Amino acid sequence: MARGKILVIRGGAIGDFILTLPVLAALRERFPETHLEVLGYPHIAQLALAGGLADQVRSIEARALAGFFARGGGLDEGLKEYFAGFALIVSFLYDPDSVFRENVARCSKAQFIAGPHRPVETEHLHAAEVFLKPLEHLAIYSADQIPRLTLPASPSITLPKGTWLAIHPGSGSERKNWPEAQWAKLLPRLAQSTDANLLLVGGEAEGDRLRRLALLWPSDRVQVVQSLPLATVAGHLRQCHAYVGHDSGISHLAGALGLRGLILWGESNFEVWHPLSPLMTVMRPAEGLPRLAASQVLDEFRRLAPEFFDARRPSGI
Repeated sequence: MARGKILVIRGGAIGDFILTLPVLAALRERFPETHLEVLGYPHIAQLALAGGLADQVRSIEARALAGFFARGGGLDEGLKEYFAGFALIVSFLYDPDSVFRENVARCSKAQFIAGPHRPVETEHLHAAEVFLKPLEHLAIYSADQIPRLTLPASPSITLPKGTWLAIHPGSGSERKNWPEAQWAKLLPRLAQSTDANLLLVGGEAEGDRLRRLALLWPSDRVQVVQSLPLATVAGHLRQCHAYVGHDSGISHLAGALGLRGLILWGESNFEVWHPLSPLMTVMRPAEGLPRLAASQVLDEFRRLAPEFFDARRPSGI
């Protein structure tokens, strides 16, 4: 393996990729001198490159790759040569009939390890544990399950001095979100009770929500990061001192970057998907996320990050 190359194939959303970072870290630790490459979505997989967990990233969206999902189909010569260049391929693609695996075997002598595309939620195992399980074929046991991402400082991504609170008031599904009306109650009181600057993070899914919520914070203390490259978002987050969000890929990213955080949990399977970072606190209201009061969130955040608050200021809602 020392003179071979390793390829990890990983599609999926941001959270899926973040929860696969322990796989990359375990392979890095076991084979420190080996070239490690990721075949995935570049806008997500760039995180592994930026964090030193991969040496190269190639796009999984190449049209020629489609032939590898057709049984007995014609295979692109360039991709045949590409796969032949690896000694080990670990794939997390959805391949229930092993068609992709068989086609790769037609052109590559690499050891092929198939991992799950998604965990089976009824098995009640955390996704990070499930994604690490295939590495037992390489005698890699008891690897660290906590996603960790260390990014170098970037002169082009610098927040002004001060204490920064990052908030991501969205997710991939509205049913996982705390209602905007509750955020609208929380933010003004947080702004009054702390001297913190606010970094509002989101993408297209948040639409005008970030703009509306930004108006509830003093304009000289708020910055909006919306629809920017993921590595740029990560560069902003790494400078923050705490984080509040939902069950989302950005929350997993914040946890991997080492932020203290408060996660407002909705209907998702907690056992399978909750952030593993010990610095992340999850609120799981028995009455359901829509009924979680802004006062409860404020109190929990005060307990989590007391240094944000000025005792001379009001704190109740």
